Amino acid sequence: MRIDIMTLFPAQIESVLGESIIGRARQAGLLDIRAYNIRDYSEDKHRRVDDTPCGGGRGMLMAAPPIINCYNAVTADISEGDAKPKVLYMSPRGKTFTQEDAKRFALEQRLVILCGHYEGVDQRAIDILEAEEISIGDYVLTGGELAACIISDAVGRLIPGVLPEAVCHEKESFEDDLLEYPQYTRPIEFMGQKVPDVLLSGHHANIEKWRLEESEKLTEARRPDLYSKYYERKMAAEAAKKKRKRRKTTEQ
Repeated sequence: MRIDIMTLFPAQIESVLGESIIGRARQAGLLDIRAYNIRDYSEDKHRRVDDTPCGGGRGMLMAAPPIINCYNAVTADISEGDAKPKVLYMSPRGKTFTQEDAKRFALEQRLVILCGHYEGVDQRAIDILEAEEISIGDYVLTGGELAACIISDAVGRLIPGVLPEAVCHEKESFEDDLLEYPQYTRPIEFMGQKVPDVLLSGHHANIEKWRLEESEKLTEARRPDLYSKYYERKMAAEAAKKKRKRRKTTEQ
């Protein structure tokens, strides 16, 4: 998968996505992540990329021409008739990013991510690029670079081969609208706290039952919004199961 990141601070992108699992995946050729400095595509002799907002207001806005010039250079290798890459704009007014979005973006062959700065971006750049606006939470950052790294990490880890086993994606937080259960490792006892006995029992059915119950309790306490969706789906599944059982009994 290829991810192109248009930014004013490419070194910030590389400092995050050049390390750990994503960094190794890039070295192995599983992920192709490239950062582009929008200033390099400014037609201003001082490489300016910003200007004052029309109608007045505080701060400066990133201008459309350098952004579009950068995008045209980034996508110059795309042949006529080929599908355009999915474009994302990191914005606090965008849709809040979820694991489902990560899965959706992971199905794309190519992503282009625009990082805003200052007071934002000229709306025309967003419209011309047909960019989907994405937020990573209800807060404001100084720029879109960290958000772009988060998106790239969440999407990149879903690409086959990036994580060592497919099982790594199972039983994670937000899968099935549940938070992940508590996990433990050795030593068995540490500072007076012991690993729950059920995890040492070797009884796999009981272990799975305990993990589900812990996930349910954590989710209900910390994310009631997720738990309500999980509970509705669980009740619907149980009702469908009872209906099938009654139908089977009637047929017999």
